[in-house]
Amino acid sequence: MSAADFLFAPEVQKLLKVVYAAPDQPFAASELAQRSKLDPADVARTLEHLVSSGILKRQKPKADESDTVTLDRSFVFHDELRSIALKSFAAAEPLRSMLRSKFKDSVLRAFLLGEDKDGTLELLVVHGQSIPDEAAMAAACQKLSKTIHRHLKVHVISNARFNSLAVRDPLASKLAAACALEIIALGDTKAQPPAERIGLLQSAKKKLATLSRPAS
Repeated sequence: MSAADFLFAPEVQKLLKVVYAAPDQPFAASELAQRSKLDPADVARTLEHLVSSGILKRQKPKADESDTVTLDRSFVFHDELRSIALKSFAAAEPLRSMLRSKFKDSVLRAFLLGEDKDGTLELLVVHGQSIPDEAAMAAACQKLSKTIHRHLKVHVISNARFNSLAVRDPLASKLAAACALEIIALGDTKAQPPAERIGLLQSAKKKLATLSRPAS
């Protein structure tokens, strides 16, 4: 198995999803098995590989306590691996799947804006003609938050608001950041953009122009 195949093996993804959600927390193998819903034997085998590769490190147990592991921040590719995890199996993929399955008729675009120092993920949702039900969105995000072990901060705005974001708007600056990732693009869902509204003056001018055309 190559290094790339190993890093993206299902067992590795499930374990790293849990660990990256609480990067400073030590985990016993039994707790990782419970949270990841993996067989304890698979957890033990995968942990050996993660420790030997330098991604995780073992903590010296105290009396009457089990061995624990935690992320090794000194790992040479720690930042890159954390970024990959955030942009794939640890956050982006579960968010994309949830939005496309539950809100395919209303979510026009969506962006993962990044995470704060506490690990809270920030999500920007742009709706189309239909507006996502607020209660349904809150419930879905709360359920997903428990699944990925991360808090979610969600912004839901209209397509018109999105297209008119000023440079100084906090959302605009976050969208421009290198960590921002578009997880739902135009056309990825069945959501329809809102119909353009023509102002009364423009409408009147259009009608006048039509009436003033010479008959053929």
